[in-house]
Amino acid sequence: MTSVVKSEEEWRAILSAEQFRILRSKGTEPKGTGEYDKFFADGIYTCAGCGTPLYKSTTKFNSGCGWPAFFEGLPGAITRTPDPDGRRTEITCTACGGHLGHVFKGEGFKTPTDERHCVNSISVKFTSQDSPSSI
Repeated sequence: MTSVVKSEEEWRAILSAEQFRILRSKGTEPKGTGEYDKFFADGIYTCAGCGTPLYKSTTKFNSGCGWPAFFEGLPGAITRTPDPDGRRTEITCTACGGHLGHVFKGEGFKTPTDERHCVNSISVKFTSQDSPSSI
């Protein structure tokens, strides 16, 4: 996987203030406000920072948590890092380090992995399955 390295100034130049707050400063968008929370079209979700493909729409499910939920990422696309408090595991884009959200395991959802990747809508961009740029 290609690594994307930019200075803080370069990130600020290409991201909106809210994208920067979430992707680069590890923020969280308010519950139920993201454009992809209740969105279920066929396609690919890519990192809003660097464009790396992260999730297939076939792994998205309605968890009712107020943020988009996926049960697995594309192989090698997501990095997991335990939070310092040990309560949660942060997920980031492997390519650029952009903050996506957190992953939770063992909540009892009827998914193949029993995981919930709780992702900020602003951290990802959706590309329709019909688009020539989707995988």
